[in-house]
Amino acid sequence: MKTPKSHKLDIIIPAYRMHSQNFLNVLDGISEEAALQRIDNKTNHVVWMAGNYVNTRYGMGQVLGLDMKDPFDDLFFQAKALDHTITYPTLEELIVNFKEVSPLVYQRLLEVTDQELERDFPIGMGIPFVKEDVLNFVGMCIGRADYLCGQMGLMRKLLGLPGMKYDLIPNLDY
Repeated sequence: MKTPKSHKLDIIIPAYRMHSQNFLNVLDGISEEAALQRIDNKTNHVVWMAGNYVNTRYGMGQVLGLDMKDPFDDLFFQAKALDHTITYPTLEELIVNFKEVSPLVYQRLLEVTDQELERDFPIGMGIPFVKEDVLNFVGMCIGRADYLCGQMGLMRKLLGLPGMKYDLIPNLDY
């Protein structure tokens, strides 16, 4: 494993890498058609969940100093509500974006310093016990990824697919 400059990320980086594995595993075998299904018109569909997941990675990258923007930001930024009148991107398009942004964010996670992580970053959540800084924003992104992966895992079962496998993709280095 590569060593990060900041030991504050000793827990974050393995979680990030596991999320990369899980994201690809949870989407494996879901057809484009199935990915747009909602349960009783009450749930988000898998495309929305995957899009928000990828958008979270772009957001993390921006906060860490990367100059790139999610091409579907207008659909997913800050977990914008699903709009059934909108044509969403395909899972294939979202996976392409995921594979573009993820290694760059991973590299930034390895390079970021304690000083950069301590920089104030207004999150706007108003939680008195959470300091609004870059480190806590990154931590919240990790939590969001856990949540979304769990939701997609549940949707797999509701769509009649087997549960997500935890197979590792050996050459996935982010």
